Amino acid sequence: MTTGSASVIINRTPAEVFAAVSDITRTGEWSPECISGRWVGGATGPAVGAKFEGDNKVVVAGIPMKKWTTTSEVTACTPGEVFEFVAEGYTTWRYELAPTDTGTGTKLTESFRFDASAGVQGFIYEKLLRRSRSMEKGIQATLTKIKAALES
Repeated sequence: MTTGSASVIINRTPAEVFAAVSDITRTGEWSPECISGRWVGGATGPAVGAKFEGDNKVVVAGIPMKKWTTTSEVTACTPGEVFEFVAEGYTTWRYELAPTDTGTGTKLTESFRFDASAGVQGFIYEKLLRRSRSMEKGIQATLTKIKAALES
């Protein structure tokens, strides 16, 4: 299993941070890869079983290399605590929230996990593309932008 994560302290309540990270229509504001999102299949917001689509792109040296759309399903949703979804039945993304010791902020942890051991695709994904490494960099960029957006 391949995993990665990063955390940030945001000077907002867990409820405020949860409202932002679980609103997938805002993901394009802070993700370097997911440029937009929308609820599908009758879903109108975060709930276990709700589905959404995300439009993604990879840009290398300013040149768009790939664009694609994924379908994800929410697998955990506890306001103020956790928001998790599985993209294409393959990669699990999770946001965990905890109040800070001062009680005025939130520790937000974003993580991913996927099985990269599957044959040629796993080899290409990890050894050649170093996908998990770029995903960890993406998490750090995402958390930095979430913090800036919520604290402004």
